[in-house]
Amino acid sequence: MKSSAALLVLVIFLIISSCSNCDKEINLADETIAIENVLEKYIIANENQDFELIQEIWAPSPDIILYGTDSDDRLTGSTIILAAIKDQFSQITDTYISASDQFIKVNCTGNTAWFAETLSYNFVYKEEAKSYEGLRFTGVMEKMDGEWKIVQAHLSVPASVGVGK
Repeated sequence: MKSSAALLVLVIFLIISSCSNCDKEINLADETIAIENVLEKYIIANENQDFELIQEIWAPSPDIILYGTDSDDRLTGSTIILAAIKDQFSQITDTYISASDQFIKVNCTGNTAWFAETLSYNFVYKEEAKSYEGLRFTGVMEKMDGEWKIVQAHLSVPASVGVGK
């Protein structure tokens, strides 16, 4: 009987201590809006090919990662990711992106968040209009020095969608 009581006390302690790491003072609505703003900046930066804004969005770290739409698009580190984005900017023009079905979740401490949204990504490549409809954009953000930065992202095209003209 004593071991059952001790186990119950241990379980209660673990439950209480796991919640003690959460900061009750964070405003989840404000944090969510801040993350929405970063995702909007992502769209604006790509549409305007604003490389400085792209640099503000991605965490300056060798440990971040981006999976792109091609099977070999596994980019690790901000230097490599930013170089790939700069290369993309040199190849496409007239970009228009719209987002829908946005989902954002902030952890209880207010320093990590994850997101998912659907993008319609339209652009001109080699003088030909291209379109990704239903592009899935998911990722993780971390709050660094008071600002949300992307630390992991994944872009994928559903098999049923493909690239259109």
